[in-house]
Amino acid sequence: MNLHLALTPLISLVAGILILIMPKLLNFIVAIYLIIIGLVGLFGSGAVRL
Repeated sequence: MNLHLALTPLISLVAGILILIMPKLLNFIVAIYLIIIGLVGLFGSGAVRL
């Protein structure tokens, strides 16, 4: 059995849950999310496969 889990939707889900729980963290979570998505876009997600 081969399990493929994409990184971007997982990060989006965690960020969304954290924003719902603690709305004051919105700016911090958005900034971290954008940095991670930018790094994944630059270096590719080929090496990050689960």
